[in-house]
Amino acid sequence: MPSKIRVLVVDDSLFMRKAISNLLNSDPKISVIGTAKDGEEALQKISELNPDVITLDIEMPRMDGLTTLKEIMRRKPLPVIMLSALTKKGAKETFTALEYGAVDYVLKPSGTVSLDLKLVKDQLIAKIKTAALTKPLMHKTIKPSTVAKSFDAEDKVIAMGASTGGPQALTEILSRLPEDIPPTLIVQHMPEGFTRFFAEHLDEKCQFKVKEAENGDQISKGLALVAPGGYHMLVQKNGRILLDKGPRVHNVRPAVDPMMFSVAEAYSSKVVGVLLTGMGKDGAKGMKAIKKKGGATIAQDEETCVVFGMPKAAIEEGCVDIVLPLHKIPIEIVRRCRG
Repeated sequence: MPSKIRVLVVDDSLFMRKAISNLLNSDPKISVIGTAKDGEEALQKISELNPDVITLDIEMPRMDGLTTLKEIMRRKPLPVIMLSALTKKGAKETFTALEYGAVDYVLKPSGTVSLDLKLVKDQLIAKIKTAALTKPLMHKTIKPSTVAKSFDAEDKVIAMGASTGGPQALTEILSRLPEDIPPTLIVQHMPEGFTRFFAEHLDEKCQFKVKEAENGDQISKGLALVAPGGYHMLVQKNGRILLDKGPRVHNVRPAVDPMMFSVAEAYSSKVVGVLLTGMGKDGAKGMKAIKKKGGATIAQDEETCVVFGMPKAAIEEGCVDIVLPLHKIPIEIVRRCRG
């Protein structure tokens, strides 16, 4: 990778193109090498400039962001960061973009033209730097062919954690699991407000109920709970959810470690821990706690991770039972729950 990360900014708003460019150029390791006002111009600029990373608006004239993204992934996959609105429509489009191969997304603070874009400056810069290190995964349509008719499992609890690349990984895994899934807890690093949309997205794809966790929820078979943005999700020994506004862990809230610690403490050897793609080390200590209590631990392999950070950290802790490519994880979850 060159000394500076070369970025192409794509947005139909002249103000937003300038604002995003100014924010990114303020970092000494990033250089905006061009801008485009729509998808057609973006594809031309990509061919001419060969950027390292692209920021891509979703709502644009002529060729919208999703169509542009599909074309980028068809021609020559590059790391793409989507800029999205915090709306139900924006969320649906964002999850579609992630399934098409976008690496990550940043929420515009106040809609399509955000005068307060500086509020997400640090997040945008950090995600550009992460994206530059990733390998975009080719778009493939997720076919939710169930890996088994039934879990046929008693007394198990599934604990799953993910970050960058997680929405698409979790969608692929969960959409292939049978409807009698054991109680399942999911932590995906995601901002406040967006986790509800993500839970609704998963609920549409899965054979069981998926919802954003609320304080006091009872974990149960056939139910997967997604930690709400802004809260750590803990489970108590009575099976009730406790949402915690405590300090950030690994600079995030929700974090995977607190959830896994609580599950390991409450359910010991009955836990199946799953750690997926993501930057950093969140979840490694949690997986270690699950393993120490006699639970089973599964990590996603490097080849299918968007970012091989969190699984790698757990593997280095020596607490992972098995490392698998994404498509093999659903059947392994079923196997471990039956064991």
